[in-house]
Amino acid sequence: MFLLNSIFTDPERAERLLSIAQSSLYPMIEGAIQYTIPLTLISFVLGLILAILTALGRLSSIKIFNIIARVYVSLIRGTPLLVQLFIIFYGLPTLDITIDPFIAAIIGFSLNVGAYASEIIRAAILSIPKGQWEAGYSIGMTYAQALKRIILPQAARVSIPPLSNSFISLIKDTSLASLILVTEMFRRAQEIAATNYEFLLLYTEAALLYWIMCTILSIVQGRIEAKLDRYVSR
Repeated sequence: MFLLNSIFTDPERAERLLSIAQSSLYPMIEGAIQYTIPLTLISFVLGLILAILTALGRLSSIKIFNIIARVYVSLIRGTPLLVQLFIIFYGLPTLDITIDPFIAAIIGFSLNVGAYASEIIRAAILSIPKGQWEAGYSIGMTYAQALKRIILPQAARVSIPPLSNSFISLIKDTSLASLILVTEMFRRAQEIAATNYEFLLLYTEAALLYWIMCTILSIVQGRIEAKLDRYVSR
């Protein structure tokens, strides 16, 4: 209320805030294009590959693969993402392993996505009726062939909605990369706010940009799900 009152009663302050909002918009959008969006896309793709391998490891009859997958998922899901990023970026240098901030963020986010998405994919695979496996075996398919040609395509259709939600969440989570010196969108907002002390204005502007990106992705997600529904028998 104090901020709103000061804006309405002080035209000069209102003009200053408008000027800051306009001048900060481009740097934040630039940060989103250069770091936030690439970080999200790369981390999600790598995390998805890791998730598929982990899900197959959890379902594997080979005990060592099963144990490795379970421990990995337990460690990642049982510790905060911020702590994982700090270990990778600030902790590993004590072992003489120095990683670029952007690469460190990709590693942290990919590991996180891989653990959570693996449970989504595992559940999707388990939801496919056993008769689908038997149908593949009956026409001479091996386990790998049945998995590739029959099971995974059906599991992909089932897992797309929750994976889409994970992708949207990842965009918001990339703001944590600002704490390991990645100059993504929120980091740009922090840097600008540090020069003019208009923290509420800049952080609200950043929040609106995240909201716009997530809203656009939600619309795209809805259209993809609508197209996939055409192939679902009712």
